[in-house]
Amino acid sequence: MKLILIGFGVVGQGFAQILRDKAAELLREENFSAQIIGVATASKGALYHAAGLELQSLLEAAQAGSFASYPEQDGLIRGLEVDEMIAAGDADALVEMSPTNLETAQPALDFCRRALDAGLHLVLANKGPVALDYAGLKSKARAKGLQMRYEATVMAGTPTIQLAVDALAGCQILSARGILNGTTNYILTRMEAGLSYDEALSEAQALGYAESDPSGDVEGWDAAGKVLILANALFGRSLALDDLDVSGITEITAADIAEARAAGQRYKLIASARPDGGAVKATRLPLDEPLAGVGGSTNAISLKTDLMGDITLIGAGAGPLETGCAILSDLLAIQRMPSAT
Repeated sequence: MKLILIGFGVVGQGFAQILRDKAAELLREENFSAQIIGVATASKGALYHAAGLELQSLLEAAQAGSFASYPEQDGLIRGLEVDEMIAAGDADALVEMSPTNLETAQPALDFCRRALDAGLHLVLANKGPVALDYAGLKSKARAKGLQMRYEATVMAGTPTIQLAVDALAGCQILSARGILNGTTNYILTRMEAGLSYDEALSEAQALGYAESDPSGDVEGWDAAGKVLILANALFGRSLALDDLDVSGITEITAADIAEARAAGQRYKLIASARPDGGAVKATRLPLDEPLAGVGGSTNAISLKTDLMGDITLIGAGAGPLETGCAILSDLLAIQRMPSAT
C-alpha cells in the first residue's frame, strides 16, 4: 500500500517508526506492506518518491528539523505540493495528520476531498475534517467505493470507533460519555493530590501533556471536537461546536476539589454525546463510577447500549506510537475489506 502523509510531527514519526520496526511482522502475519511515497509538512518541507521514501532517513531528517537533510536519490522530488502528489496517481491512501482546525478544518478538508476524488482511501488523525464534514466525506467515499477511517481522532490507539461501530454492531448505542482529553484529566488528578491549578498546568506543560497555549484543552474545545465526531459516527448527527454546551476546568479551584472529596466525589471533564446533542463540562462523579477512577493522562469512554448495558473502555488517548497504532489499524482494515465503505 502506497501512502501520502500530510503532516510529520510526533504522530507521523510514531507511525513511521512502527512501519520501520514491524515491517517483517506485518508482512508475515497480515501480508501487509506499506510504503510512504510522499510527505508534506508546513515546517519541514515536502518529499516525494514514487518507489518509496527510506524510513530511517526520513525520521532522521524530521528529527533534524528539515527534510533538506534527506539524502538525494534518483526519482526524489522535493517541494511538491499536496495536490501534485495526489494527482501523480501513485498512492493508494492519504493519511491526514496535520494540526486540527476546528473552525474551518482547512486546508486538510480540501486535501481529503481531492484525495477521494482521485480514488485514494482516507485515514485521519486530524479531527477537523471528521468533526466538520463527516457526512460529506463519508458520502463521497461511499460513492467512490472507498473507505474513510478515523480511529485516531477520538482516543488515539484505544479502539473507540471500532468498539462502537464494529464490535457492538447489532446494539443500539443510547449515549456516550467519557474523559476524552488527557491534559485536563492529568491536571485534575494532580489538583486532587494538592497542587493548585497553575502548578498542575505548569507540570503538565513540563511533561509535554499540555501546549504552551493550553486553551484548546483546558477550555474544553479539544474534547468538544471529539463529541462532534462521536455524534456523527454513533447517531448520524451533524452538529456544530455552537450546538454544544462547552466549558472547561479553568474555574475549578482547590476548594472545589476539597468539597467534592468531602462528598465522596471527584471532578472530571466529561464529554458526552447523545442522539439529541452533546456537552463538555467539569462534573463531580461518585467515586464508585468507573470514569471517576481514571487518573493521570489516561482517557476513557462509557457507551450505554440497549443489549449490553454500559461498556467502559479505558486506555491511552494520546502519544506518537499510540496514535500511530490507530493509523496502522485503519490501514489494515482497509486492506482486509477493500470494497467496504
